[in-house]
Amino acid sequence: MEQITTIGLDLAKRVFQVHGVDAAGKVVLRRQLTRRQVVPFFAKLARCLIGMEACGTAHHWGRTLQALGHDARLIPPAYAKAYVRRNKTDPADAEAICEAVSRPWMRFVPIKSEAEQAMASVHRVRERLIGQRTMVQNMLRGQMAEFGIVVSKGAWHVKKLLAELGDPSRLPEPLGQALRGLGQLLAELDRQIAALDNQILTWHKASPRSCDLATIPGFGPILSSAMTVRVARPERFASGRDLAAWIGLVPKQASSGDTLRLGRISKQGDVYLRRLLVNGAQSVLNSKRAKTDPWIRRLLASKPRLVVAVALANKMARIAWAVMVRQTGFRPVPATA
Repeated sequence: MEQITTIGLDLAKRVFQVHGVDAAGKVVLRRQLTRRQVVPFFAKLARCLIGMEACGTAHHWGRTLQALGHDARLIPPAYAKAYVRRNKTDPADAEAICEAVSRPWMRFVPIKSEAEQAMASVHRVRERLIGQRTMVQNMLRGQMAEFGIVVSKGAWHVKKLLAELGDPSRLPEPLGQALRGLGQLLAELDRQIAALDNQILTWHKASPRSCDLATIPGFGPILSSAMTVRVARPERFASGRDLAAWIGLVPKQASSGDTLRLGRISKQGDVYLRRLLVNGAQSVLNSKRAKTDPWIRRLLASKPRLVVAVALANKMARIAWAVMVRQTGFRPVPATA
Protein backbone atom coordinates (compact mmCIF):
# COMPACT_ATOMS: atom_id res chain seq x y z
CA MET A 1 0.00 0.00 0.00
CA GLU A 2 1.26 3.47 -0.92
CA GLN A 3 1.97 6.02 1.82
CA ILE A 4 -1.29 7.49 3.09
CA THR A 5 -1.10 11.15 4.08
CA THR A 6 -4.76 12.17 4.53
CA ILE A 7 -7.79 10.16 5.62
CA GLY A 8 -11.46 11.04 5.75
CA LEU A 9 -13.27 9.01 8.41
CA ASP A 10 -17.07 8.91 8.37
CA LEU A 11 -18.19 8.05 11.90
CA ALA A 12 -21.15 5.82 12.68
CA LYS A 13 -22.47 3.56 15.42
CA ARG A 14 -21.24 0.27 13.98
CA VAL A 15 -19.72 0.65 10.48
CA PHE A 16 -17.09 3.33 9.74
CA GLN A 17 -16.10 4.39 6.22
CA VAL A 18 -12.44 5.20 5.48
CA HIS A 19 -11.19 7.19 2.47
CA GLY A 20 -7.42 7.70 2.17
CA VAL A 21 -5.23 9.55 -0.34
CA ASP A 22 -1.48 9.95 -0.81
CA ALA A 23 0.58 13.13 -1.06
CA ALA A 24 -0.42 13.59 -4.72
CA GLY A 25 -4.13 13.29 -3.93
CA LYS A 26 -4.47 9.84 -5.46
CA VAL A 27 -7.03 7.55 -3.81
CA VAL A 28 -5.20 4.60 -2.26
CA LEU A 29 -7.71 3.38 0.31
CA ARG A 30 -11.46 2.80 0.39
CA ARG A 31 -12.86 0.39 2.94
CA GLN A 32 -15.29 -0.14 5.78
CA LEU A 33 -14.31 -0.80 9.37
CA THR A 34 -16.37 -2.17 12.20
CA ARG A 35 -16.14 -0.49 15.57
CA ARG A 36 -13.71 -3.12 16.86
CA GLN A 37 -11.43 -2.75 13.85
CA VAL A 38 -10.92 1.02 14.09
CA VAL A 39 -8.18 1.14 16.75
CA PRO A 40 -6.12 -1.86 15.44
CA PHE A 41 -6.32 -0.48 11.88
CA PHE A 42 -5.08 3.02 12.70
CA ALA A 43 -2.47 1.70 15.15
CA LYS A 44 -0.69 0.06 12.20
CA LEU A 45 -0.70 3.19 10.00
CA ALA A 46 2.07 5.76 9.95
CA ARG A 47 1.22 9.23 11.22
CA CYS A 48 -1.29 10.96 8.93
CA LEU A 49 -3.94 13.67 8.90
CA ILE A 50 -7.38 12.29 9.81
CA GLY A 51 -10.52 14.36 9.35
CA MET A 52 -13.89 13.65 10.98
CA GLU A 53 -17.17 15.47 11.28
CA ALA A 54 -17.82 17.06 14.68
CA CYS A 55 -20.78 14.83 15.53
CA GLY A 56 -21.64 12.31 18.23
CA THR A 57 -18.59 10.39 19.60
CA ALA A 58 -16.26 12.58 17.50
CA HIS A 59 -14.33 13.94 20.49
CA HIS A 60 -13.80 10.40 21.83
CA TRP A 61 -12.39 9.18 18.52
CA GLY A 62 -10.32 12.35 18.17
CA ARG A 63 -8.65 11.70 21.52
CA THR A 64 -8.16 8.03 20.65
CA LEU A 65 -6.51 8.75 17.30
CA GLN A 66 -4.32 11.46 18.80
CA ALA A 67 -3.13 8.96 21.40
CA LEU A 68 -2.09 6.71 18.48
CA GLY A 69 0.09 9.52 17.11
CA HIS A 70 -2.17 10.80 14.33
CA ASP A 71 -3.18 14.39 13.60
CA ALA A 72 -6.95 14.16 14.18
CA ARG A 73 -9.14 17.14 13.34
CA LEU A 74 -12.87 17.75 13.63
CA ILE A 75 -14.77 19.61 10.89
CA PRO A 76 -18.18 21.27 11.31
CA PRO A 77 -20.63 19.08 9.34
CA ALA A 78 -21.93 22.07 7.36
CA TYR A 79 -18.42 22.73 6.01
CA ALA A 80 -17.88 19.11 4.92
CA LYS A 81 -21.30 18.90 3.25
CA ALA A 82 -20.22 21.33 0.56
CA TYR A 83 -17.73 18.75 -0.78
CA VAL A 84 -20.26 15.94 -1.30
CA ARG A 85 -20.41 15.54 -5.06
CA ARG A 86 -23.71 13.83 -5.67
CA ASN A 87 -25.78 11.44 -3.56
CA LYS A 88 -25.25 11.13 0.17
CA THR A 89 -23.59 7.80 0.95
CA ASP A 90 -20.97 6.77 3.45
CA PRO A 91 -18.19 6.54 0.80
CA ALA A 92 -19.19 9.95 -0.58
CA ASP A 93 -19.21 11.47 2.91
CA ALA A 94 -15.78 10.03 3.72
CA GLU A 95 -14.40 11.37 0.43
CA ALA A 96 -15.88 14.81 1.14
CA ILE A 97 -14.34 14.86 4.63
CA CYS A 98 -10.97 13.86 3.20
CA GLU A 99 -11.15 16.72 0.71
CA ALA A 100 -12.36 19.27 3.28
CA VAL A 101 -9.70 18.49 5.89
CA SER A 102 -6.94 19.19 3.38
CA ARG A 103 -8.14 22.73 2.62
CA PRO A 104 -5.75 25.35 4.10
CA TRP A 105 -8.60 27.73 5.06
CA MET A 106 -10.76 25.10 6.76
CA ARG A 107 -11.93 25.84 10.32
CA PHE A 108 -11.73 23.05 12.85
CA VAL A 109 -13.45 22.26 16.14
CA PRO A 110 -10.99 21.87 19.05
CA ILE A 111 -11.03 18.38 20.51
CA LYS A 112 -12.24 18.51 24.11
CA SER A 113 -10.47 16.72 26.92
CA GLU A 114 -12.37 14.16 28.96
CA ALA A 115 -12.84 16.64 31.83
CA GLU A 116 -14.18 19.36 29.53
CA GLN A 117 -16.52 16.99 27.73
CA ALA A 118 -17.76 15.56 31.03
CA MET A 119 -18.81 18.98 32.33
CA ALA A 120 -20.36 19.86 28.96
CA SER A 121 -22.39 16.64 29.23
CA VAL A 122 -23.54 17.63 32.73
CA HIS A 123 -24.93 20.84 31.25
CA ARG A 124 -26.73 18.83 28.56
CA VAL A 125 -28.28 16.51 31.14
CA ARG A 126 -29.42 19.50 33.20
CA GLU A 127 -30.95 21.13 30.12
CA ARG A 128 -32.85 17.94 29.26
CA LEU A 129 -34.17 17.54 32.81
CA ILE A 130 -35.39 21.15 32.82
CA GLY A 131 -37.18 20.48 29.54
CA GLN A 132 -38.81 17.37 31.00
CA ARG A 133 -39.88 19.33 34.07
CA THR A 134 -41.53 21.94 31.85
CA MET A 135 -43.35 19.20 29.93
CA VAL A 136 -44.68 17.64 33.15
CA GLN A 137 -45.79 21.04 34.45
CA ASN A 138 -47.66 21.75 31.20
CA MET A 139 -49.30 18.33 31.33
CA LEU A 140 -50.40 18.99 34.90
CA ARG A 141 -51.81 22.40 33.97
CA GLY A 142 -53.70 21.06 30.96
CA GLN A 143 -55.31 18.11 32.72
CA MET A 144 -56.39 20.12 35.76
CA ALA A 145 -57.74 22.92 33.57
CA GLU A 146 -60.18 20.39 32.11
CA PHE A 147 -61.83 20.32 35.54
CA GLY A 148 -61.80 24.06 36.13
CA ILE A 149 -58.62 24.25 38.23
CA VAL A 150 -56.48 27.03 36.73
CA VAL A 151 -53.62 29.04 38.24
CA SER A 152 -51.54 31.97 36.98
CA LYS A 153 -48.69 31.56 34.52
CA GLY A 154 -45.21 30.81 35.78
CA ALA A 155 -43.48 27.74 37.14
CA TRP A 156 -43.71 29.06 40.70
CA HIS A 157 -47.53 28.81 40.57
CA VAL A 158 -47.43 25.05 39.96
CA LYS A 159 -47.18 24.62 43.74
CA LYS A 160 -50.80 25.76 43.93
CA LEU A 161 -51.81 22.94 41.59
CA LEU A 162 -49.90 20.44 43.71
CA ALA A 163 -51.74 21.74 46.77
CA GLU A 164 -55.06 21.13 45.00
CA LEU A 165 -54.02 17.52 44.40
CA GLY A 166 -53.93 17.04 48.16
CA ASP A 167 -57.72 17.37 48.29
CA PRO A 168 -59.26 14.10 46.98
CA SER A 169 -62.61 15.80 46.35
CA ARG A 170 -61.19 18.20 43.78
CA LEU A 171 -60.57 15.60 41.05
CA PRO A 172 -62.31 12.33 40.20
CA GLU A 173 -60.48 9.05 40.40
CA PRO A 174 -58.43 7.58 38.81
CA LEU A 175 -57.25 10.96 37.42
CA GLY A 176 -56.31 12.25 40.86
CA GLN A 177 -54.05 9.28 41.45
CA ALA A 178 -52.38 9.72 38.04
CA LEU A 179 -51.76 13.43 38.58
CA ARG A 180 -50.37 12.81 42.05
CA GLY A 181 -47.86 10.57 40.30
CA LEU A 182 -46.91 13.56 38.12
CA GLY A 183 -46.44 15.58 41.29
CA GLN A 184 -44.01 12.98 42.61
CA LEU A 185 -42.20 13.04 39.27
CA LEU A 186 -41.89 16.84 39.51
CA ALA A 187 -40.39 16.54 42.99
CA GLU A 188 -37.85 13.99 41.72
CA LEU A 189 -36.92 16.20 38.77
CA ASP A 190 -36.45 19.17 41.09
CA ARG A 191 -34.16 17.05 43.28
CA GLN A 192 -32.03 15.90 40.34
CA ILE A 193 -31.74 19.42 38.89
CA ALA A 194 -30.71 20.80 42.29
CA ALA A 195 -28.04 18.06 42.57
CA LEU A 196 -26.66 18.99 39.14
CA ASP A 197 -26.67 22.68 40.11
CA ASN A 198 -24.56 21.86 43.16
CA GLN A 199 -22.20 19.78 41.02
CA ILE A 200 -21.77 22.64 38.54
CA LEU A 201 -21.24 25.12 41.37
CA THR A 202 -18.49 22.94 42.86
CA TRP A 203 -16.76 22.67 39.50
CA HIS A 204 -17.14 26.42 38.94
CA LYS A 205 -15.41 27.28 42.23
CA ALA A 206 -12.47 25.01 41.33
CA SER A 207 -11.98 26.55 37.87
CA PRO A 208 -9.99 29.84 37.77
CA ARG A 209 -11.29 30.72 34.31
CA SER A 210 -14.90 30.15 35.32
CA CYS A 211 -14.41 32.32 38.41
CA ASP A 212 -12.93 35.09 36.23
CA LEU A 213 -15.98 34.94 33.94
CA ALA A 214 -18.31 35.20 36.94
CA THR A 215 -16.99 38.73 37.58
CA ILE A 216 -18.77 39.92 34.41
CA PRO A 217 -22.23 41.42 35.08
CA GLY A 218 -24.88 38.91 33.99
CA PHE A 219 -22.60 35.88 34.41
CA GLY A 220 -23.35 33.29 37.06
CA PRO A 221 -21.97 29.81 37.78
CA ILE A 222 -24.11 28.17 35.06
CA LEU A 223 -23.14 30.57 32.26
CA SER A 224 -19.50 30.85 33.40
CA SER A 225 -18.97 27.08 33.52
CA ALA A 226 -20.77 26.57 30.20
CA MET A 227 -18.62 29.23 28.53
CA THR A 228 -15.48 27.67 29.98
CA VAL A 229 -16.10 24.16 28.65
CA ARG A 230 -17.75 25.08 25.34
CA VAL A 231 -15.15 27.71 24.43
CA ALA A 232 -12.15 25.74 25.62
CA ARG A 233 -9.76 27.44 23.15
CA PRO A 234 -10.71 31.14 23.07
CA GLU A 235 -7.41 32.07 21.43
CA ARG A 236 -8.56 30.51 18.16
CA PHE A 237 -10.90 33.50 17.75
CA ALA A 238 -9.16 36.61 16.44
CA SER A 239 -11.36 38.90 18.51
CA GLY A 240 -14.42 39.00 20.71
CA ARG A 241 -16.50 39.89 17.67
CA ASP A 242 -15.59 36.55 16.11
CA LEU A 243 -16.71 34.73 19.25
CA ALA A 244 -20.04 36.61 19.28
CA ALA A 245 -20.54 35.73 15.61
CA TRP A 246 -19.71 32.07 16.28
CA ILE A 247 -22.33 31.95 19.04
CA GLY A 248 -24.88 33.49 16.65
CA LEU A 249 -25.41 36.94 18.20
CA VAL A 250 -24.84 38.99 15.04
CA PRO A 251 -27.26 40.01 12.26
CA LYS A 252 -27.74 37.62 9.38
CA GLN A 253 -26.57 39.12 6.10
CA ALA A 254 -28.16 38.94 2.66
CA SER A 255 -25.93 41.45 0.87
CA SER A 256 -25.01 41.81 -2.78
CA GLY A 257 -22.77 44.35 -4.42
CA ASP A 258 -23.06 47.70 -2.70
CA THR A 259 -26.40 46.75 -1.12
CA LEU A 260 -26.04 45.82 2.52
CA ARG A 261 -28.98 43.94 4.06
CA LEU A 262 -28.85 43.02 7.74
CA GLY A 263 -31.64 40.98 9.26
CA ARG A 264 -32.25 39.30 12.59
CA ILE A 265 -29.58 37.40 14.48
CA SER A 266 -28.28 34.44 12.51
CA LYS A 267 -29.02 31.85 15.25
CA GLN A 268 -26.05 29.87 14.00
CA GLY A 269 -23.51 28.40 16.38
CA ASP A 270 -24.08 27.36 19.98
CA VAL A 271 -27.80 27.50 20.85
CA TYR A 272 -27.23 26.77 24.54
CA LEU A 273 -24.65 29.51 25.05
CA ARG A 274 -26.79 32.01 23.12
CA ARG A 275 -29.80 31.32 25.31
CA LEU A 276 -27.78 31.62 28.51
CA LEU A 277 -26.22 34.89 27.36
CA VAL A 278 -29.60 36.41 26.48
CA ASN A 279 -30.99 35.29 29.85
CA GLY A 280 -27.98 36.83 31.57
CA ALA A 281 -28.52 40.06 29.64
CA GLN A 282 -32.15 40.10 30.75
CA SER A 283 -31.02 39.84 34.37
CA VAL A 284 -28.73 42.85 33.86
CA LEU A 285 -31.63 44.84 32.39
CA ASN A 286 -33.68 44.01 35.49
CA SER A 287 -30.91 45.17 37.85
CA LYS A 288 -29.82 48.61 39.03
CA ARG A 289 -27.02 48.56 36.46
CA ALA A 290 -29.54 49.24 33.68
CA LYS A 291 -30.38 52.59 35.30
CA THR A 292 -26.77 53.70 35.71
CA ASP A 293 -25.15 52.43 32.49
CA PRO A 294 -25.38 55.19 29.81
CA TRP A 295 -25.01 52.68 26.96
CA ILE A 296 -27.95 50.56 28.17
CA ARG A 297 -30.10 53.62 28.90
CA ARG A 298 -29.48 55.01 25.42
CA LEU A 299 -30.49 51.74 23.76
CA LEU A 300 -33.58 51.29 25.91
CA ALA A 301 -34.73 54.76 24.92
CA SER A 302 -34.78 53.90 21.21
CA LYS A 303 -34.98 50.09 20.86
CA PRO A 304 -37.32 47.31 22.04
CA ARG A 305 -36.25 45.59 25.22
CA LEU A 306 -35.50 42.22 23.60
CA VAL A 307 -33.33 43.89 20.95
CA VAL A 308 -31.37 45.57 23.73
CA ALA A 309 -31.01 42.21 25.50
CA VAL A 310 -29.51 40.61 22.38
CA ALA A 311 -27.16 43.58 21.89
CA LEU A 312 -26.07 43.31 25.52
CA ALA A 313 -25.58 39.55 25.12
CA ASN A 314 -23.29 40.28 22.17
CA LYS A 315 -21.31 42.70 24.33
CA MET A 316 -21.12 40.15 27.15
CA ALA A 317 -19.71 37.55 24.74
CA ARG A 318 -17.00 39.98 23.61
CA ILE A 319 -16.12 40.80 27.21
CA ALA A 320 -15.97 37.07 27.99
CA TRP A 321 -13.46 36.56 25.17
CA ALA A 322 -11.21 39.30 26.57
CA VAL A 323 -11.43 37.85 30.09
CA MET A 324 -10.55 34.33 28.91
CA VAL A 325 -7.69 35.41 26.65
CA ARG A 326 -6.14 37.80 29.19
CA GLN A 327 -6.79 35.39 32.07
CA THR A 328 -7.99 38.11 34.40
CA GLY A 329 -11.24 39.20 35.98
CA PHE A 330 -13.58 41.84 34.56
CA ARG A 331 -12.49 45.40 35.27
CA PRO A 332 -15.34 47.90 34.64
CA VAL A 333 -14.48 51.20 33.01
CA PRO A 334 -14.79 54.11 35.47
CA ALA A 335 -17.82 56.29 34.95
CA THR A 336 -15.62 59.36 34.36
CA ALA A 337 -14.02 57.65 31.36
